[in-house]
Amino acid sequence: MIGTFYRSAGPGKPTFVEVGDSIKEGSVTCIVEAMKLFNEIESEISGKIVKILVDDATPVEYDQPLFLVDPS
Repeated sequence: MIGTFYRSAGPGKPTFVEVGDSIKEGSVTCIVEAMKLFNEIESEISGKIVKILVDDATPVEYDQPLFLVDPS
């Protein structure tokens, strides 16, 4: 396990992205917490979020896909 995936910046705060949202390269899509460090994960491409592949507050690994994005 590399870290824990979070869809929002904290409990009760809005999620960074939802299915159907348009994102741009560099947009923050989630946070991964590793060893008490919270790292904002930015999109590598522009497009539309088609599916969120990881449940909130679950462990993630290196190179694990987190989102399906339809590039634009």
